[in-house]
Amino acid sequence: MTTNERPVGERHNPVMLRRTLDLLAPALAEPGATVVDCTLGLGGHSEALLSTFPSARLIGLDRDPAALALARERLVPFGDRATLVHAVYDELPRVLRRLEVPRVQGVLFDLGVSSLQLDEAERGFAYAQDAPLDMRMDQTTGISAADVLNTYAPGELVRILRAYGEEKQAKRIVEAVVKEREQEPFSNSARLVQVIRDALPQAAKRTGGNPAKRTFQALRIEVNGELAVLERALPAALDALAVGGRMVVLAYHSLEDRLAKQLFTAGSRNTAPPGLPVVPEQYQPRLRLLTRGAEVPGDEEIAENRRAAPARLRAVQRIREAR
Repeated sequence: MTTNERPVGERHNPVMLRRTLDLLAPALAEPGATVVDCTLGLGGHSEALLSTFPSARLIGLDRDPAALALARERLVPFGDRATLVHAVYDELPRVLRRLEVPRVQGVLFDLGVSSLQLDEAERGFAYAQDAPLDMRMDQTTGISAADVLNTYAPGELVRILRAYGEEKQAKRIVEAVVKEREQEPFSNSARLVQVIRDALPQAAKRTGGNPAKRTFQALRIEVNGELAVLERALPAALDALAVGGRMVVLAYHSLEDRLAKQLFTAGSRNTAPPGLPVVPEQYQPRLRLLTRGAEVPGDEEIAENRRAAPARLRAVQRIREAR
């Protein structure tokens, strides 16, 4: 049986599942609670949420039609308690308006690449397998990774690799890419991996795993506009939370985690001018931090699911309305 033929439940191990459920539990225990899974994927977190909180309703979003179809099949037993929508997670306000849901009690973001996208070689996300350089989470729209490599100006490629991949050898890699694309446009991942390997000095290839990892991350983020989308989505999701509602964010690289950290930290502080003897209500924090810094998966979970290793979890509770 191939990876893609396995039952969907066996293809996806939800990361830090127990901790996620525990953090959301106080907000979802009441009858009529609604939780939004902004990154539905193969539905592992959503299935657990619906099973654990039998009176809760779930709204699941995903931009990937293939993942949405598999998750819909997985969540059939929960009937109309699950509403699944083809949407990018920064579209949450529009989705809630259409569904006539003014506020929700829980929100979950499990960011990064889904198990489906990593496991299906033809999607081009995995640098360990030769495949077309696509990397679009929604293959019905947008430019591919090959388009980025073949058409972007060298300076823009360097910026992307540095900003999104934190790649110290960005200039060296881009010089090699530009030279190669002049001979023949890039179309498959194996050629890109080889070009990166050949471009890097020996010292850079001895540490940090596959030398193509950071370049592939950067291309994926650019192709899907991930950071720009997340910058819009996180504040919108906080605005959708009812007072007492909770939000959990699972990030898999420092750029995503930094956005969550900055937003949560700012919301947990008062905004009063310095020197006031008493802080008026309108300046009081609107969020309460539920985690001290970012929590990480335990050794046992990482041993069972290596994809959990880079995860960083943060959570907050909405404690008052914004003024």
